[in-house]
Amino acid sequence: MNGHATGTFDVTNWNEVAAEDKEGATFGRTLVAKTFHGDLAGASTTEILTVVTPDGPAAYVGVEHFTGTLHGRKGTFALQHSAASHNGEQWLRWQVVPTTGTGDLAGLTGEGTIRVEDGHHYYVLDYTLPGA
Repeated sequence: MNGHATGTFDVTNWNEVAAEDKEGATFGRTLVAKTFHGDLAGASTTEILTVVTPDGPAAYVGVEHFTGTLHGRKGTFALQHSAASHNGEQWLRWQVVPTTGTGDLAGLTGEGTIRVEDGHHYYVLDYTLPGA
């Protein structure tokens, strides 16, 4: 089954656990908790590594563990994030880590984007779920 999931998420916790200033940038490690609404319903924990420059956020990579439902199918899966910004433009991408789906989400693959607008987070996930 091919699917298309959309919705929003709220960042419920943001915990910067490490930061190191280097020439030209600050490198950090942050733990993030989220609550998802829409076609994805549930919660997640994410660990991100960030690069911030004097001009503002520059990039992050991360891994996220989601627990909940996708179009009513219950399970867990992991997402890999990559994001950057430059000259006021940003891109935020995520991809389901293959073979991490459990329960009704076993075999899940896919990729999508995150958009931040007026302080709100919106997601899109295009996915394939075998046997669904």
